[in-house]
Amino acid sequence: MATRLLRTRKLVGSVSIRKVVSQVFSPWHDFTGFSTYATERYVDVGQPTSLSHPQLLVEGEITPGITCDEYISRRKRLLELLPEKSLAIIAAAPVKMMTDVVPYPFRQDADYLYITGCSQPGGVAVLSEECGLCMFMPDPDPHDVVWQGQVAGVEAALDFFKAEKAFPLSKMHKILPEMIGRASRLFHNVKTALPSYMELEAFRRASLNNKVKDLSHYTHEMRWIKSLSELKLMRESASIACQSLLQTMLLSRTFPEESKLSAKVEYECKMRGAQRMAFHPVVGGGANGSVIHYSRNDQKVRAGELVLMDIGCEFHGYLSDLTRTWPPCGSFSSAQEILYSLILETNKECVKLCKPGVSIQQIHNYSVQMIRRGLKEIGILKDENGCSYHQLNPTSVGHYLGMDVHDSAMISNNRLLQPGVVSHYDTFHKNPIYTILSEGAMVFFQDEMCCRSLHLGPRRSHSNKVITIEPGVYIPISYDAPDRFRGIGIRIEDEVLITETGYEVLTGSMPKEIPHIKSLLNFASSTATEASDLRAAFS
Repeated sequence: MATRLLRTRKLVGSVSIRKVVSQVFSPWHDFTGFSTYATERYVDVGQPTSLSHPQLLVEGEITPGITCDEYISRRKRLLELLPEKSLAIIAAAPVKMMTDVVPYPFRQDADYLYITGCSQPGGVAVLSEECGLCMFMPDPDPHDVVWQGQVAGVEAALDFFKAEKAFPLSKMHKILPEMIGRASRLFHNVKTALPSYMELEAFRRASLNNKVKDLSHYTHEMRWIKSLSELKLMRESASIACQSLLQTMLLSRTFPEESKLSAKVEYECKMRGAQRMAFHPVVGGGANGSVIHYSRNDQKVRAGELVLMDIGCEFHGYLSDLTRTWPPCGSFSSAQEILYSLILETNKECVKLCKPGVSIQQIHNYSVQMIRRGLKEIGILKDENGCSYHQLNPTSVGHYLGMDVHDSAMISNNRLLQPGVVSHYDTFHKNPIYTILSEGAMVFFQDEMCCRSLHLGPRRSHSNKVITIEPGVYIPISYDAPDRFRGIGIRIEDEVLITETGYEVLTGSMPKEIPHIKSLLNFASSTATEASDLRAAFS
């Protein structure tokens, strides 16, 4: 068995799980469980595979929609971006506990998932030119298997995740110091850093010598541009969010309560295939809508009030983010309509600015000018100084979106939204999968941390960046403004894909024009009898 743990694998190519089962049936039974799907046996690696969940994955995919080859390509690209003789350490997200025996639902760290495809806790991935991908996997514990089910181990790391090397986590303190000692630079994911490797003498020495840097500068740059596979998942995530919020909007006239609307949108998202919400839904009725990230969701929405709903869902690792504001009663008051029209016009004008050569910061500055001018004309802002405006809208007009809600946080909002310039070695160009990905997912960059540059004829790639556009206004009850405007919060948020020539609104199917909203809500009210029956059933 020791020989098997140390064997290496080629980076290119994939092995069918069916072949793996036949080759390693005997050695695996000691620590890896088998399950039955229909009449076929398969290896349980602790997460869905094409054999265990054919409704989610096709053969060759490690996670739904993302192939083994794409994960391998990501690792190659990261190694090309890092300085020579670098070692990257990426830890999985930790399990967080709600009580002493009840864990919070687990969500994998985006960088670890992006590089390995492993959605399970407890692992540490190490990447270098010398060893390729080396995964330290949690030691098998029969007690945990009984209570929590199978988890991926060393064999799964080699055969399913396609690591070149894999070891039990208990051996990391012996093996990792040698790898660190041979590296000239160390990079690690600061947000998921673990004492288990940070307390190693070799790591401490490298840190004291200023050789340890944050890997996120590189992984966020890679994640900034989406591959065609990633875009397909993001489109579906956005579609689920739009359909779910639409159903919730229709229900709001019958059940104008924050808690019920929150429950409804989560139900609809999950029934349409989302694994979880991207964040706790914001459902702010009336003055609660002026609290930007309001989360209590425990109040009734009174007649004549607006409700602001900011929601998003996660579809196989990729998130959506969408906000709409509407009156559940079916009609806007004059004050509500004036403010809503200002934010809607700002939203639409800012979306028009989304194209290569423009930054989020530039779009934000334009939105500030529009809203500030409009609020002054309405009589809410007495002057146009920044301090007064900041009280009514302290947020940015948008952010990057992807595997995290605020994705690629290391990328400045001042970066221009333009197509990436791709450069690569001839050997990469000969790799078909690499050539495909270079059209939609590659990025070339140089900064003070990147000591290497790749020069072999730059190629234009599709931009494929996804951002949000979310202008808003939030007027507290205590703000010195005309009474009719106090306690109103309005935000209109869309997801926008930056393309070669402009933009595509991924959430364009969700109504935001005032006539459309009125028509929808008043159509919903025409089924009042059925709604009354539903209300009785809930009471």
